[in-house]
Amino acid sequence: MTIEPLINYISNLFDISNNDIRLLTHFFKNTNFSKGSILEKENIVAQKLYFIRNGFIRTFSNEDGIEITTQIVGENNFITGFNSFVSGFISKENIQCISDCEVLHITKSDYETLTKESAIWSTFCKQVYEKAITFNQQRTTDLLTLSAEKQYLKLLAEQPEIIQNVPIQHIASYIGIKPESLSRIRKKIIS
Repeated sequence: MTIEPLINYISNLFDISNNDIRLLTHFFKNTNFSKGSILEKENIVAQKLYFIRNGFIRTFSNEDGIEITTQIVGENNFITGFNSFVSGFISKENIQCISDCEVLHITKSDYETLTKESAIWSTFCKQVYEKAITFNQQRTTDLLTLSAEKQYLKLLAEQPEIIQNVPIQHIASYIGIKPESLSRIRKKIIS
């Protein structure tokens, strides 16, 4: 198993040198996780950044014993408790595999070393963070302004792979409703 998907992802945006490839290969490790595995736990500082080669991963918070899914990502996406990973603050999120997953990961200390040694990596990460901030800002707006049905339709149009591969309870939580309500919305859309 190689880190080729990550290299391809970066090289689609930037010219990547052999030295950058060597550094990425040295610092990123490939790991398989089974469905349900917790990659990072709440109430600790996030220690790793993950690049998903295969599978689906979610972040969720526990609010009075109820899991609230805050993010769902699949192949060729990065995931971590970004606020915690970047700032060193305690994470309020758990990161869990929704399916069997193959990921590439880098530790915080290796990430910092890679950032110092590779200008491309530093520039690339800035772009990843900007994309995450933009996505999260739009998601907040959608949660506040769109009905659950419109949120579901938007998810269906923009990320159909999530609808096809993620259990209904996680999708419902992600758009802020109960699974029964999502079932009604899906039946309405189909008919």
